Amino acid sequence: MVGLSSVNAASDGKWIVTQISCHADLVTDLDFSPFDDYLLATCSADETVKLWRVCDLDQDQPSNAEVTLSAADGRLEIVLFHPAASGLLAVASARGVQVWDVTRDTALTVLEQHEDQLQGLAWKEDGSLLASSCKDKKLRLFDPRAQPSAVQCVQGHQGNRDSRVLWVKDDNLLTTGFNQMRQQEVRLWDSRKLSSSLSSLSLATSNAILMPLFDPDSGLLIVSGNGESVIDCFEVNSSEPFLSQVSHCLTDVSTRGVALVPKLALDVSCCEVLRLMQLSDNFIVPISYQVPRKTGQDFHADLYPDTVGHTPAVTAEDWWKGENKQVERVSLHPSKRPKPAAPSAQETKPKDLPRDKSKEASTSSSPLSTPSSSAAPSRSPSSTSGLSSGFLPSPSQSSRAIHSMLGPSSKFRHIQGAVLHRDTHITNLRGLHLTTPGECDGFCANGQRVAVPLAIAGGQIAVFELSQPGKLPDTALPTIQNSVNVADFCWDPFDTHKLVVAGDDAKIRVWQIPKGGLTETLTEPERVLRGHTEKIYSIKFHPHASGLLASSSYDLTVRLWNLETGEEVKRLSGHQDQIFGMAWSPDGKLLATVCKDGKVRLYDPRKSTLPIQEGPGPEGQRGARVVWVCDGKYLLVSGFDSRSERQLYLFSAESLASGSVASAPADVSPSTLIPFYDPDTSVLILTGKGDTRVYIYEIVPEAPYFMECSSFHSSEPHKGLCFLPKAECDVRDVEVARAIRLGKTTIEPVAFRVPRVKKEFFQDDVFPETAVWWDASLTAAAWLSGSNGQHHKISLRPNDMTPVSEAPKEAPVRKYLPSSVYLEEKTDEQKKEELLSAMVAKLGNREDPLPQESYEGVDEDEWDD
Repeated sequence: MVGLSSVNAASDGKWIVTQISCHADLVTDLDFSPFDDYLLATCSADETVKLWRVCDLDQDQPSNAEVTLSAADGRLEIVLFHPAASGLLAVASARGVQVWDVTRDTALTVLEQHEDQLQGLAWKEDGSLLASSCKDKKLRLFDPRAQPSAVQCVQGHQGNRDSRVLWVKDDNLLTTGFNQMRQQEVRLWDSRKLSSSLSSLSLATSNAILMPLFDPDSGLLIVSGNGESVIDCFEVNSSEPFLSQVSHCLTDVSTRGVALVPKLALDVSCCEVLRLMQLSDNFIVPISYQVPRKTGQDFHADLYPDTVGHTPAVTAEDWWKGENKQVERVSLHPSKRPKPAAPSAQETKPKDLPRDKSKEASTSSSPLSTPSSSAAPSRSPSSTSGLSSGFLPSPSQSSRAIHSMLGPSSKFRHIQGAVLHRDTHITNLRGLHLTTPGECDGFCANGQRVAVPLAIAGGQIAVFELSQPGKLPDTALPTIQNSVNVADFCWDPFDTHKLVVAGDDAKIRVWQIPKGGLTETLTEPERVLRGHTEKIYSIKFHPHASGLLASSSYDLTVRLWNLETGEEVKRLSGHQDQIFGMAWSPDGKLLATVCKDGKVRLYDPRKSTLPIQEGPGPEGQRGARVVWVCDGKYLLVSGFDSRSERQLYLFSAESLASGSVASAPADVSPSTLIPFYDPDTSVLILTGKGDTRVYIYEIVPEAPYFMECSSFHSSEPHKGLCFLPKAECDVRDVEVARAIRLGKTTIEPVAFRVPRVKKEFFQDDVFPETAVWWDASLTAAAWLSGSNGQHHKISLRPNDMTPVSEAPKEAPVRKYLPSSVYLEEKTDEQKKEELLSAMVAKLGNREDPLPQESYEGVDEDEWDD
């Protein structure tokens, strides 16, 4: 059976649902005609394809099919209407594909059998080619009118699970599947050169089969996994970056299917540019993508280019003879768009259908014809008005402006992460401790060295010099013997040789690394801090005062320590459960914490040992982190919602009690997202332990607050990222952040760069003066007595670079020559002169010797031989 439902609610606010008994076995696929909203094709496991003339939902639906086609090729899996020709279908079975003209008794052509289960099938927009994906991991292109065998066949996705294929713009193909790491993968191909993909993008590690949908007018790609509650939206471009993420939507229910509503059904009055229908186990959920504009006023033509109309470009017979045409486009302007066509009441003549069809065909009472061409208006005159140069607008103009269509966009939206050359890696790491507590970042690094916990008894920590990359020896390395398991550890921001380690025994040990790195195992710490009564969660250094450390513990207290004296100087209370994370404010006056009891708290340690503010935090209890953003005006918390899905929350530091001012969904994963915030660019970078994806946002102090940028994907799961001082960035390459990535056996530098054209200039809009946070501005004793410090700032501009703001302005270059160049009439004499000049230029200088004149002859006696 097939169920039918209205897209919009009736006048009483209810949706009408009806059904049709279609086949004797399971309905495997169905497709509406692109030229007739009332013509539905279905295919089934009973090896037949049926065409139905459906009625309005308040009327009785037909009991008999309009046409029945017997493919006789086993269970049918896919049925697709041709995008340009009327009455033409592609039908796929387990391994075969047939092309049918529905007015004929037999298939027009039967394509070559696939070597394994066929998984995806798609027509090109003009209907000239068919693309297929298969379980044998091959991507094939067919020209059904030229030959039954594939015209191109290349290796596709490496994973064994289902793949899908669809055509996007500019002769490009897009496929979804799985890579060798069992990660969901999206690939973009150029059909003119299929030897390798243009771009690939790895998504989550999941078994859910991706279902892609593409809107050619806006260039937007929708991707959703079967059984997942995540729907991603990407922009597809013809050049780098080929795929850039636009939105990441978490839904209330799991997805079982998705479909796009035709553009002519969109509500242009509220600037709706896309509407997705999500099928769940019990619901059909409409998801609308709208552009924030003033609604109810003028028609926004920049959002709505002319779209494909309802009039077929060719007949099935003409197409089979070799004719190719694009479907005529129509305007979405309310006063110019075509009126919906009602089902025709005209009787079908016997000659319109083949005689030897099934009984359903012979007793049909409604025609199998598309709406009359007169019912569809011609192309909107506005699409070509005002053109003086004779050049039509580019079809990709709307997609190039997609970010402006969808509201504010970040200048960092195309930020790119890249692992640096292998010469900078430290390899052959062994015995890493991969199960550090959730409150610990897993490892820590500064500008000179990186500390990594080892899975060796006694809480040992290895320290590697970043200036000494290469393969580590197989023999044992000198380490720090902490004597107990490591709970958390961090480098002193003002002393690159001082490492502070918190242990399971409620003690904090201070270690001094010798210059040049570890040459022998350290067993005695420089100092031991005692005071906590239970295991420590995490430790954080003060951002301004040297030797001032905060620690949180299972005893539900936060304590401040003066490392110079080794004494506890403050004890903060008020927590009711486990303390997930804490962070100092940028000016060092306040301390924020996020707790398992669902609260975010704010302390002023010098004034009170109790929180000065308290508000609701993340509902989930799996873990959380907190960081200050936007010059200390907001707190960002990464945690989990009530469904244990990762979520980002933004709180106003002045009013925690009012709750979050904004939130952004991430994805479903057990690890907490660890945030890094760059105050110079307002860029937030997050990833979790065991993740392969690094999320990047620009945080702004007003709506929309979160502006998502391109993500960085790694081929293998990582332990985490640790970011280095801004001075380590290569500003000549517009590198805005540099991190150290810890893998299973490697330590790799990762550079985050912003693509810019004029790299010869210093990008001063990206690199403002940066705070020298690696130099202390006051002592712990001075801060405790009430003083406040402030970091001085330095410019990152090299002496030999000119700021881009001072770069000379270039005169705009006209893309096309004026029409007068093409329209100017030339006399016969001018044409002769041009032709003569071209011939002379090709012949070159006639006084040059000919090649044969340089040949040497032979002696007379040589002829005798």
